[in-house]
Amino acid sequence: MANVDLEQRDLQAAATSHRGDRIFNRSITAAAFVSLIVLAGIAVFLGAQAVPVFQQLGFSFLTTTAWDLNSDPLDVGIFGMLYGSILLAVIGLAIAVPASLLLSIFIVFLAPKKLASFLTNSIDLMAAIPSVILGLWAFYMLNPQAAEWQRLLHEYLGWIPLFQNDSGNFFGTPFIAGFILAIMVIPITTSVTREVLGRTPPELINAAESLGCSLWTMLRYVALPYGRGGIVGGIMLGLGRALGETIAVFFVLKLIYDTNWYHVIESGGGSVATLIVSRFGEASGPFEVQLLLAAGFFLFLMTLGVNMIANLIVSRTGRLKK
Repeated sequence: MANVDLEQRDLQAAATSHRGDRIFNRSITAAAFVSLIVLAGIAVFLGAQAVPVFQQLGFSFLTTTAWDLNSDPLDVGIFGMLYGSILLAVIGLAIAVPASLLLSIFIVFLAPKKLASFLTNSIDLMAAIPSVILGLWAFYMLNPQAAEWQRLLHEYLGWIPLFQNDSGNFFGTPFIAGFILAIMVIPITTSVTREVLGRTPPELINAAESLGCSLWTMLRYVALPYGRGGIVGGIMLGLGRALGETIAVFFVLKLIYDTNWYHVIESGGGSVATLIVSRFGEASGPFEVQLLLAAGFFLFLMTLGVNMIANLIVSRTGRLKK
């Protein structure tokens, strides 16, 4: 009888466990569908606002740089802002990716446990800092220092078009905006990269060390190839953050509607997000609000495209690893 009672209790516990698993799975599935519905709702709303803009302006809305609502015909477009969004994101990633990789390698393979734990907690804490706080810090503290850095770049590397500055004004430049974006991207990219590198199988590392491989050789042929997909995913997550950042860039970048092609230390630039936040509160009428919402729709599409490309790269690198 005792054995029968034990078996019955085991069956009841198993049934309860399976019931809990089903409830959990259904809850997660429902949450995922809600997220998709919300995302679809945002896309439909922004797309509906973009339709009248496209009907009136056509593709010139995407190829025009000016923002003049008083001209006849209407001379309004977001090309400069779209390009500016990409330029700022590239500058931010150019600074953040090497720093994140080196920091992740140091935490995983070189740092003592206590120091690694301290750095990990500090980086995770950095990710929680609101962008408005970083923007204010950059405006009051980073701007004067960064202006001196840019002046030195112009003085010694001004023969490179990238570091030319003809106006003499080194405040409110894409370089400063990209630098603050890098500070915001580093915690995300470092967290993902650290986690991926930390999951490198110890037997692979030990085998490389037993063959006499140096740390660089082990990283090059074992750790980095093993975590390639995750590292790329972390970088693309950082890129998505950089493309959509608003307040911090708004504080440090002087908004102009001309296209700043490559002069990263020349004052002035812009992005779609900063255009929206700077114009939305003082929109001249309902049509300008529609213009700004249409700009948001194309920023949404660009961010969605980045995420799709990231998924393709991650899946492809995962297949290559196998």
